[in-house]
Amino acid sequence: METLMNYTFHVPGTLVANLTPLFAVPFDCTLLHVSAVASNNSDATLQVGTPANPAAYLAEFPIGDSQSPVVKASFKDFVGGQYPRLNAGSSLLITLDYDGNNGTAAQNVSVALTLAKG
Repeated sequence: METLMNYTFHVPGTLVANLTPLFAVPFDCTLLHVSAVASNNSDATLQVGTPANPAAYLAEFPIGDSQSPVVKASFKDFVGGQYPRLNAGSSLLITLDYDGNNGTAAQNVSVALTLAKG
């Protein structure tokens, strides 16, 4: 059986700045899934990568609107057409642009990532 780790966060209210959560993965793993949504019709975007290359794993994409998440879970969704492999201790950076290119700011944003150990 595959051991899965979920990393989730929720930011209530209207965002007024970009968010850049950064963490080190605790074990060798594979990024399998990214889901993101705002409660309103926003222009927010998300990308996933490393501090050296913020879009190394998942290129910038518009997050879901009005409680309809955008889900990236196919190997084709990720950079290079394969699920990203991360070594234990590697930094994983999530970059949320709260209003895209100066558009409508996101409200009540939820983001979820799923990683498989091994």
